[in-house]
Amino acid sequence: MDLRTWADQRGRVSTASGDVSYTDVGEGPVALFVHGVGTNSLLWRKAMAGLTDIRRCVALDLPGHGGSPVSPEQDLGLGGLARLLDDFCESLELGELDLVANDTGGAIAQVFAVHHADRLRTLTLTNCDTRGNLPPEAFRPVVELAERGELAPLSLRLAQDLDRARAGALGGGYEHPERVPDDVVAAFVRPVFGTLEAARQFERLLTSIRGEELDAIEPLLKELAVPTLLVWGTGDPNFGIEWAYRFRDTVPGVTEVVEVPGAKLFFPDERPEDLVPHLRRHWA
Repeated sequence: MDLRTWADQRGRVSTASGDVSYTDVGEGPVALFVHGVGTNSLLWRKAMAGLTDIRRCVALDLPGHGGSPVSPEQDLGLGGLARLLDDFCESLELGELDLVANDTGGAIAQVFAVHHADRLRTLTLTNCDTRGNLPPEAFRPVVELAERGELAPLSLRLAQDLDRARAGALGGGYEHPERVPDDVVAAFVRPVFGTLEAARQFERLLTSIRGEELDAIEPLLKELAVPTLLVWGTGDPNFGIEWAYRFRDTVPGVTEVVEVPGAKLFFPDERPEDLVPHLRRHWA
């Protein structure tokens, strides 16, 4: 699916938590896809293209990402983002769904899942934040820059210098960042870093997402029986495979941990063939 087609398929819906941009393709039971910080729903386009014959695939843009606006008063903590996910589902009347998440989206999905388990057929997490690893140590310096207000002015050049963005902001998430097309890099970084105002809101997002919120839901995770699949790249410096197994040992609903050798954080975009068959099997 090329980016022009993807852009043409984007819609926007007003929710109680704010306006949300999203893409909705395919037919059948609903599968909802949630990205993390610094990317957007575009991350899922290749995986969704391989699933539209069996699912209505819906992917939203988090606030300040892709086509979704963000307001100064919007709650950007995990609880607020989970409520936005709930409001989004209500606005589109999505009903029961299969939830799939990556990166920070995985933390949001966990908060959503423990409070709305009755609405989930299944849960699938790819490399993402889990209790004890939010933020990951490798990413902590970026969060510290945001806390000091230094990230926004530094990041503005990324929206203009795509080679720098490819090598820096996104490069750690891809095995082969040099193969990521310019238009994809631009689609990820320009909504986030295109203006100083946008970059300031991104700083606020990073500093609002706190590990304490995952700590608080651990008792509920220990009771989560939703069938849960973990598909985890083993080459990710942020979310090592050990975190997948720690999560498995906490959550009774985990049915399987699938290791994807050498894959990094954004493998749903880079290696969708290593995700789609496992989703089809899990959903079946």
